[in-house]
Amino acid sequence: MPAKIIISYDGTANEEDAIAFGRVLGQAGAQLAIAYVTHGRRDSVGDTQNVLDRGLELLGSPQATGHVVDDRSTPEGLALLADGEGADAIVFCSDSHTANGHVSIGNSAQRLLEGGRRAIAIAPVGLAERGDGIGRVVVVGDGDGGARETAEGIARALGVDISPVAGEQTDLLVIDSRAEAEQGRVSLSSAAEHLIETSTCAVLVLPRGARIEFGAPAQQTVA
Repeated sequence: MPAKIIISYDGTANEEDAIAFGRVLGQAGAQLAIAYVTHGRRDSVGDTQNVLDRGLELLGSPQATGHVVDDRSTPEGLALLADGEGADAIVFCSDSHTANGHVSIGNSAQRLLEGGRRAIAIAPVGLAERGDGIGRVVVVGDGDGGARETAEGIARALGVDISPVAGEQTDLLVIDSRAEAEQGRVSLSSAAEHLIETSTCAVLVLPRGARIEFGAPAQQTVA
């Protein structure tokens, strides 16, 4: 079955970057949904729906669904939604204080990178403005997880390259959790976390031993 992806969106700073990354994953064959976590705010139904509708409009995918999640915790609300929907990954933007063109792990993403059950994707700042797609994918891991198979699926679906090492032309890092992680849980090594924080491209971190299925194969080249 194709991947199911939830995009975290509340209309604030950098959130359009998460939409842009989710759109690319949709082009690779993923089923997309947008989730707006309201934190118990007493927003009117109209205001809440306007935020969700704006996100869906930006996404531009007629098949995408929208969800309003009322939870005091963004990561817990998203995790519960992902469990209920059988989602494979949750997409976040970078922290609002991140420099343009760079990636950083926000508080919600960080919580789910510490033992969560779903893959976590993070978009670099400015991705929406640049309109970049994915042209070069790099796998980060020891070969025992699902990062390589996931990356190969994305590359086939988009007809792009897999490169052996990260560099300035890298558009996506697909990262395995560390070998000591519990099976099916996310846990980053310090080296992988440093790589993310110094990256200028999108990242996708997988739970230990997990892989994500992407769309129909297309011709792939290896650089």
